[in-house]
Amino acid sequence: MRNGYLTVSLFYLTIILFLSSLVIFNPEPGNAEEDPPSADEIVEMANHVSYYQGKGGRAKVHMTITDSQGRKRNREFTILRRDDLVNNGQLKDGEQKFYIFFHRPADVNKMVFLVWKHLDRDDDRWLYLPGLDLVKRIAASDERTSFVGSDFFYEDVSGRGVHDDRHELVKTTKNFFALKHVPKDPSSVEFSYYQTWIHRKTFIPVKIEYFNKNGEKYRLYEALKVETIDNYPTVVKSKMKDLRTDNQTEMSYSGVRYNLELPDNIFTERFLRMPPKKFLR
Repeated sequence: MRNGYLTVSLFYLTIILFLSSLVIFNPEPGNAEEDPPSADEIVEMANHVSYYQGKGGRAKVHMTITDSQGRKRNREFTILRRDDLVNNGQLKDGEQKFYIFFHRPADVNKMVFLVWKHLDRDDDRWLYLPGLDLVKRIAASDERTSFVGSDFFYEDVSGRGVHDDRHELVKTTKNFFALKHVPKDPSSVEFSYYQTWIHRKTFIPVKIEYFNKNGEKYRLYEALKVETIDNYPTVVKSKMKDLRTDNQTEMSYSGVRYNLELPDNIFTERFLRMPPKKFLR
């Protein structure tokens, strides 16, 4: 099942996320004053905050890719999100569609990444390459590969299914829940497990560490800045780092809007070649 779960939100990183003037800091020991929710409940709420706040939305993203020698590459794109099922405001979230249009640099201009997120099967993902006028399907086996040359993966953009892993609450502090996640199908992923630190008040995942089959930490996600936008806590700056290569990718979100009425036909193969300019400005 492919109900998305943030391993970063590009949009809500989750393509995408949001909280006003909140300072993100490293988890520190402490005692919880009340009984915490279960691990599954925490994951469901974090997934909701990362990918389902509001009824659809839009954000502009500036991505900076930095290699180990300090050389930088920049990308700019717009993310559109439509929720197909609202579920009357219930926390159980439905299917979604993401449309990601690249503006800059010139070599990726007019490239489009389209996602149909499903609950009962693998997500459908397409990548439109304008230079070749080619629509490429992204196979499920490619979900954990680099997203347009960055340190984020395709799966990070629309989220990892909350039912793909077994979740364990390993520690509760004054400000954070610390959880461990083990894949149900180890052969489908490159990691052995990952750990998340989720802010107790907002349920934003502020830190995610990935460990390989040898138990070594090799990948690190951090939420660097959070703001409140339209009353929704939202990550507006985040970073993914590859600890093996010392490469990292930073994403900054601007022009974030929620509760947009986006037509369903935008999220089709036809509009891969005909960008909806009205919604991309």
